[in-house]
Amino acid sequence: MTRKKSTYSLTKDDIQATLVAMTLPMLVGMITLMTFSLVDTFFISMLGTVQLAAISFTFPVSFALISLSIGLSIGTSAVIAKALGAGRLDDARNDGQVALALSSALVAILAVLGFCFSAPLFSLLGADADTLVYIHQYMDIWFCGAVLLVLPMVGNAVLRAAGDTKTPSIIMVCSGLVNAVLDPILIFGLGPIPAMGMQGAAIATLASWVLGAVLILHLLIKRQLISTHWINAVELLTICRKILRIGLPAAGANMLTPLAMAILTAMMASYGAQAVAAFGVGARLESIACIVVLALSMTLPPFISQNYGAGIMQRVQQAYRLCGRFVLFWQFGIYLVLAVLAYPLARVFSDEPEVVRIVCLFIWLVPLGYGLQGITILTNSSFNALHKPGSALALSLVRLFIFYVPMAWLGGNLFGITGLFIGCVIANLCTAVLAWRWFNYAVTRTVSEVTA
Repeated sequence: MTRKKSTYSLTKDDIQATLVAMTLPMLVGMITLMTFSLVDTFFISMLGTVQLAAISFTFPVSFALISLSIGLSIGTSAVIAKALGAGRLDDARNDGQVALALSSALVAILAVLGFCFSAPLFSLLGADADTLVYIHQYMDIWFCGAVLLVLPMVGNAVLRAAGDTKTPSIIMVCSGLVNAVLDPILIFGLGPIPAMGMQGAAIATLASWVLGAVLILHLLIKRQLISTHWINAVELLTICRKILRIGLPAAGANMLTPLAMAILTAMMASYGAQAVAAFGVGARLESIACIVVLALSMTLPPFISQNYGAGIMQRVQQAYRLCGRFVLFWQFGIYLVLAVLAYPLARVFSDEPEVVRIVCLFIWLVPLGYGLQGITILTNSSFNALHKPGSALALSLVRLFIFYVPMAWLGGNLFGITGLFIGCVIANLCTAVLAWRWFNYAVTRTVSEVTA
């Protein structure tokens, strides 16, 4: 009996089979991690309303560092996968070493600034004196260990660039499990371990990062995916520029998503507190409904980058179109399930009739555009994989400022909440059409440049 592979030849193996085999482990890891994150929030909520508010205030700040880490991991994956596709193994190993060092240095600088200016920063966000006490208890520890957050993220990107998504998913599950197990013990105390409240939650998170960092560094060195020799200054700067050229625009594009959500939330606020509550429920459902698309957006880029490096652009186009068609059919199936279950789902989150009504309206309209939104997400990640970060960032800006916000605003002004939701769907349609045509044109142009 043959053992299942954990690493696939992204330039030779069957396209559909390879993408499926790479995506399934990532999907399992993301679902598990999302579940553990909810458990984390649940235990903190048991401490009280002020503590829950404190952890809510930390999200914008922590998300800024996480966005940078995600952007750097995207840049890392694109650079290393292209080198591997071109057969430049030593370059790929050097890229991996520099990526880990660069990401650690950048996150460390931001973490030090965050630690030093924590009080004015969170006061600016609206935290009062009582809430700041708990924010400090959590974030002072969080900032001190932030470097350990980025190491597993970038390290996992190195593994994915090499065609291995099974190992990253296992590391994600192990880290999340450690956090979930330690949370109640450190927050509420157990036996000789005292109750540490918010500090306990932060230490549990830090412990999960330590495990992830140790595992990933051990595996990368053992598999010789990163070099361990000294890299001269000239090569160091060259590699840094390659990674940052993709990583920084990717981080910026990633941060546009919460910005769009903040703007839409402000729009919903004009319809009352019930509308805001309902929109919050819809946003949570969206993150779950689109999880397959998010998993694909992490496995498609290394596939594209390796084939781009190998000069096999036909496989790039085939993979992109295959994933595009899949997400349209998949998300339409998800929409049908959500539409049928709209009322019971809404009742899970609220008993208030107006909130239930708006949640149902959201479910019956907005998920119609999830497949189209998936096309845009995949196109964004594919542009980064083709080393075209400017196109990825431009697409994100166009989606937000040309289509999404203006159409939602126009629909809301003309037809109220229903019109706002319809505007979101139309915006996703316009952006998806643009994204599809734009990427296919980019691939055709790249082919002509290579063959010229």
